[in-house]
Amino acid sequence: MYAVVKIKGVQYKVKKDDHILAPYDRTKNIGDKLETSEVLIVGNGDKIEVGKPYVEGAKVEAEVVDFKKGEKIISFKKKRRKGYHRKKGFRAKYMELRILDIVRTT
Repeated sequence: MYAVVKIKGVQYKVKKDDHILAPYDRTKNIGDKLETSEVLIVGNGDKIEVGKPYVEGAKVEAEVVDFKKGEKIISFKKKRRKGYHRKKGFRAKYMELRILDIVRTT
């Protein structure tokens, strides 16, 4: 069984015991449970249910496993012959989720 779920505006195709990197949520701690009912598609073999926009009675349960940072993104600005240059780096924060279960009622 698999599902396409929306977590913080990003869509993921998940199945049980998958690990995904979702955008950071400062209200969560390691070990917290996350439950979302924003399930777009639920599939089980040949049977596929597509929601309008969400599948009714479906939810995905996940657990926060760890917090990680993404790759560094460098922003470099320069004006030639003026002696002006700026270099800044940025690393996005992510939370690693383990999918516990895909629940389908009805």
